[in-house]
This record gives sequence, structure tokens and C-alpha cells, in this order.
Amino acid sequence: MTERIVLDARDLVVRYPGSPPVVAVDGVSFTIAAGETVALVGESGSGKSSVARAVAGIDRPAEGNVRFDEGPVEPLGVRRRARSLTAIQMVFQDPSTSLNPRRRVGDQVADGIAAARARGLEGSRPEEWFERVGLDPSWVSRFPHQFSGGQKQRIAIARALAARPHLLVADEPISALDASTQSSVAALMRDLVAELGAGMLFISHDLAVVQRIADRTLVMYAGRVMESGDTAKLWADPQHPYTRALLAAIPKPDGTGRIPAAPTLDDRASWTTVPPITD
Repeated sequence: MTERIVLDARDLVVRYPGSPPVVAVDGVSFTIAAGETVALVGESGSGKSSVARAVAGIDRPAEGNVRFDEGPVEPLGVRRRARSLTAIQMVFQDPSTSLNPRRRVGDQVADGIAAARARGLEGSRPEEWFERVGLDPSWVSRFPHQFSGGQKQRIAIARALAARPHLLVADEPISALDASTQSSVAALMRDLVAELGAGMLFISHDLAVVQRIADRTLVMYAGRVMESGDTAKLWADPQHPYTRALLAAIPKPDGTGRIPAAPTLDDRASWTTVPPITD
């Protein structure tokens, strides 16, 4: 049986104004299938968030195209976007800025439910989604300031999943959380997305979490995908020197207190000369 592709991005180029213009994404292509979690990793400034914003329709690509459920992703404008595109949902890095401080959290989750109903899907209640993300259903009448950072991120996840998305774009969703909750929140997202039969683009700096939850991983540097493939294979046998450098930078809990050596300028210059490696 052929797998259903929910996202197909081809030759994406994202530029930002400047003299000269800043090329944040340079010819990136990838797909995400239903039920699949694809991770996008790389250092700050590599273009990960620009890819996320382009595939979600927040930014318009300068070149290339994005297709979602076999239709084009039209960029967000002043008008409300097409109902079919509400099946793309995004979870942002900081839930304190993505949740409306003046609205009760249950009403904000209800916005996601309304989006699902508008597409003809079965309705649900905010309390159901609170329970599914591990929160007390009786808390739906509270305001965002009454929750911890981890709890607010769970609410943001509940709001996104209540829309019954076909694609969830998670842009650094765990980086603002403390270490004790990062892994559990990431695993929760993966499990709920798989349960809904959706695909997920998961962007993170935390390579240990990516290793545990992602089916495939794309490694970005300087706006390009340097290497991509099955996560387990990529970790076991990285081929591109940048991938090897990223994995070597993961601290080892061996009790020696050693900090991995930083790459040299020559190392960085050499990374872009090696052709991208894909499965």
C-alpha cells in the first residue's frame, strides 16, 4: 500500500530583504508521510525556522513550491485562509507568546475544535484535549498565567491537535521547557500525532530527543540540507562531516566533565564543499 504524503516541499528558497538579500533557505526538498515524524536539526541560523514558516504558509518562498494534501499551500494574508489549510497547525517555541493572556485556555482550545468542525469533522470538547495532554480537565476555565511553562506548552499542543491536523509543524517546541519535561512533551506530541494519523515536522536543538522520537532526520547548515535519512541509521553511521560534528558535540555523561571541542573556521568552510548526502 502506497503511503499518503501530507507534505511535499520542493526546491524551497527563502530570502529576506537586505543588501544583498539574506538567503535563509537554499533549495531544500523533503516530504512527510501520514503518521511520520520528520526532525529538522542544525545550529542556530541554519534556516530551520524559515523552513517551518514557509511550509506552514507564514512566509512566502522566493522559489520552489509547497504542496499539502496534494494542493498548494497559499501564504497567509489579511483574509482568513482556506478551510482545508487549517489542517496545518503550528506549535511555537514560547507558549507564553502564542497563548492569548486575556482568554481562558479552554476557549483557546475551542478555537482548534471550531477549525475541525468547519472542515466537517466530528466535534469534541476542550476537556477531552486537556485530558489527552495530561492536564486536569477542570482547568479549562483558567487563564494562561496560572500555568507553568510546561503546562502552557501542553495547552498549545492541545489547541493545535484539537483542529485534527494532517500536519503539525513544531518549531523548537521544547527549548523553553526545563530538562525534566522536554522529553515527555516531545514523546506526547509524537504519540498524539501518530494517533491522529498526521505527519509532524519537529524542529529541535536537542539531538537526544530527536533520536528518540523521529522516524527520519534532516540535518541543515547554512540554509541547505547536508544529510538526511532514517534516524537510527544516521546516528549509527553519519556520512557528512557536519553531521559528525553535530553528533560529536553531544556531551557524554561519563563523569569526566569534558566539553566537546568547537569546530574551527576551516572545518566550517569545508562543510559546504561536501555534496549533500540523502537516503
